[in-house]
Amino acid sequence: MKHFFTLIAAAMAFMVSGWSQTNTVVDVIVNSPDHNTLETAVLAAGLEGDLSGTGPFTVFAPTDSAFAAVDSATLAGILADNALLTAVLTYHVHGGEALAAGLMDQMMVSTLNGQELTVTLTDSATFINNAMVTFADIPADNGVVHVIDAVLVPTLPPPPPTTVVDIIVDSEDHDTLELAVLAADLAGTLSGDGPFTVFAPTDDAFAAIDSATLAAVLADIETLTSILTLHVHGGNVLEADLMDQMMVPTLNGEELTISLTDSGAYVNNALITVTDLVADNGVVHVIDAVLLPAPPPPPLGTVVDIIVDSPDHETLEAAVIAADLAGTLSGDGPFTVFAPTDDAFAAVDSALLAAVLADIPTLTAILTYHVHGGNALSTDLMDGMEVSTLNGAPV
Repeated sequence: MKHFFTLIAAAMAFMVSGWSQTNTVVDVIVNSPDHNTLETAVLAAGLEGDLSGTGPFTVFAPTDSAFAAVDSATLAGILADNALLTAVLTYHVHGGEALAAGLMDQMMVSTLNGQELTVTLTDSATFINNAMVTFADIPADNGVVHVIDAVLVPTLPPPPPTTVVDIIVDSEDHDTLELAVLAADLAGTLSGDGPFTVFAPTDDAFAAIDSATLAAVLADIETLTSILTLHVHGGNVLEADLMDQMMVPTLNGEELTISLTDSGAYVNNALITVTDLVADNGVVHVIDAVLLPAPPPPPLGTVVDIIVDSPDHETLEAAVIAADLAGTLSGDGPFTVFAPTDDAFAAVDSALLAAVLADIPTLTAILTYHVHGGNALSTDLMDGMEVSTLNGAPV
C-alpha cells in the first residue's frame, strides 16, 4: 500500500504540473521516495539519457531497502566501478514493454545487459529471478516500471588476470619496490605468463638502506636490475614448498637459500613476513630486508701483476721492466710464464747476471724463452711435451 499511495501522489503531481511534461521511466524513478539509491546509480552510470529515450523500456526497479540488503562494501565497489555498475543496471532493463498481464511462468525476459531474466509465477506473487515484484505496471511515456524487493545480479565477467606486478602496485607497503620495478623496466617481464615467485621487500626494508646508497642504486639501472632479479624465481614456490636449506635459483643467475627456523622462514638473511599472495602468473612473498647479490670477484690481474706482487720475484720484475716487456705481458694473452725466483737468479754467476741485465737483446731473448703464448695449466703438462715460447724455441 505504501508504494500505491506514493505512486498516486507522484501521478497527481505529474497531472498538476501539466500534460506537456514528460514522464519517462527515469522520471518515475527520480520522483519515487523509495528509489534514491537506484536514482544515484542510474545517474552515476550515465544511463539517464538512454532510459529517457523513446523506448519502450521495462524497468525492474529495486527499492532503497533492496540496495540496503547488499553488503555495504560490495555496494560501494559496484557504485565505484562504472563498467560493473552499468552491467548490473542494464540487467534490470528489458528493451520492450512487459506488462504484468503479459508475464508467464518460466518466461525468459531479455535485458539490455544481454542476459535473460526468469519469471516465476506463484499463487501469491510474481518473481523476477529471486526478486519479488511488490508493485507492478507503473506507466511511463516510454515504458513501464515494476518495483522489486531485491537487486538482480547478472553473471559477471571474470576479473582481469592479476599479475605479481599488480600485487606489488596495489600494496601500500611496496611503493619503493614498485618504483624500482618501473625504473628497471621489469613490469612488462613480470606481467608475462610466468610463473614467477617474487620475494618482495617492503618500503621499510628499502628505508633501512643508506639513502645515498639507495638513490645511487635506483639511478644505476644495471645494478638495480641485478638486485631486483635476485628477488625473482622463474617458477611457483608456495609456502608449502619451502624446505630448510633449499636452494632457489633466480633470474639474476644466483641462488637464494631458504632457512626454516623456530622464529620463521628466511630467504638468505630476510624474514618472510607474509606468504602466498597468489597471482594468476605466480606468487608473492613479503620479506623484511633487501636481498643483495654477491659482490663480483676481484679481477685476477695480469701475469705481470702476479710477478710484481710476489716477494720472491723481484729480480724477474726488474728484468721484465728493463726489457720493456711489462706492456706486452699485460695484454690480453693468454700467457703462460715460467717464473724463476730470486733464488734462481741468485744461482747465476753475478757477473754474468749483471752482463745479461745490461744486454737488452740477450735479456729479451732469455725472458721470452720463459713465456708461452697460451694457457698451459699444470693438468695440461705431459712428460716429454714441448711447449712453444715467444722466443721461438720450445721448452
